Amino acid sequence: MRRSHHALGANNYVEDKETGELKRPHHIDLKTGMYKGRQVITPKED
Repeated sequence: MRRSHHALGANNYVEDKETGELKRPHHIDLKTGMYKGRQVITPKED
């Protein structure tokens, strides 16, 4: 009972407005390199 608050919760995902794919909130989309509507990193090439 003492450590009942140590349980891990499930990750939350939100739908990206641009691509429609699921992503974690407040994280960079690695496929497009976008964060908050601006280009942050160059996307990886497959």
